[in-house]
Amino acid sequence: MTLSEFLSEWNNASDVVLVHTSGSTGVPKPLWVEKRRMEASARITCDFLNLRPGDVALLCMSLDYIAGKMMVVRSLVAQLQLISVEPCGHPLANVHDSIDFAAMVPLQVYNSLQVPEERQRLMQIRHLIIGGGAVDDAMACQLRSFPYAVWSTYGMTETLSHIALRRLSGPDASEWYAPFPSVSVSLSAEGCLVIDAPQVCAERLVTNDVAELRSDGRFRILGRRDNTICSGGLKIQIEEVERLLAPHLSDSFLITKRKDEKFGEAVVLLTVGDPLAAQSVCQRVLPKHWVPRHYVQVSVIPLTETGKPARKKAEELAL
Repeated sequence: MTLSEFLSEWNNASDVVLVHTSGSTGVPKPLWVEKRRMEASARITCDFLNLRPGDVALLCMSLDYIAGKMMVVRSLVAQLQLISVEPCGHPLANVHDSIDFAAMVPLQVYNSLQVPEERQRLMQIRHLIIGGGAVDDAMACQLRSFPYAVWSTYGMTETLSHIALRRLSGPDASEWYAPFPSVSVSLSAEGCLVIDAPQVCAERLVTNDVAELRSDGRFRILGRRDNTICSGGLKIQIEEVERLLAPHLSDSFLITKRKDEKFGEAVVLLTVGDPLAAQSVCQRVLPKHWVPRHYVQVSVIPLTETGKPARKKAEELAL
């Protein structure tokens, strides 16, 4: 979808807009969302970041998904000056304007950090929000010294983008997300995050994200409930295994699972590198019961269009 196409849809007589989920755990699903709730979400973000009319916003994400659409809506609601570039891995390659507000996925940030000129432009963004996937420890470490505000977002299509932020830069950097004032969170009986955000979502939303909740209302995400591997009676969180391996594996990899006659489910590592080298690393750095039982070499790690791990596809490759 082009910017002109979205603006035409936004300005038509309908009260709703069609969006699609990212498809990280399956096939992307279509959702009809109310424009008034998108406007409410936009106001919450712009007020929190203290954005003002005339501030320059960068649109560098696909308008096929909620993150891109919401950047446009925020610009309309807060009267921001919107600069649009083609969604790509290096969104700052040809941007020379001073940017007050930008939203990117982790892959775009990672790529920008590798090129000195783009890294410098990234550092000068007054408010950078990163969503659509986890920010790993190595990236968070690089962003901590940035002079302006860098935020990791928590949200989903159903909540019309993010409902909580955590600071990645400066002395207030934290692994704990702070919900917006109009949002409250709790935990389900299964330990998954429950979101009550009446301004953007008509009903309480029970997520599949296993979370830890503090008494002050802040939370951190441990992983997805459907990314839990039950092996030999033990529950292994896929994201936690990946987090421990990330500093030690130079080749792209992904943790997944396959059915196992003895253990019920077995941990599988997909890698574009040498499986034997990956096995040696796993045996050295992982707890014994987390070590993968199978190693599969693939030509490319499966990702969704928004750069998230394509978990269902990964399971198919692990068979």
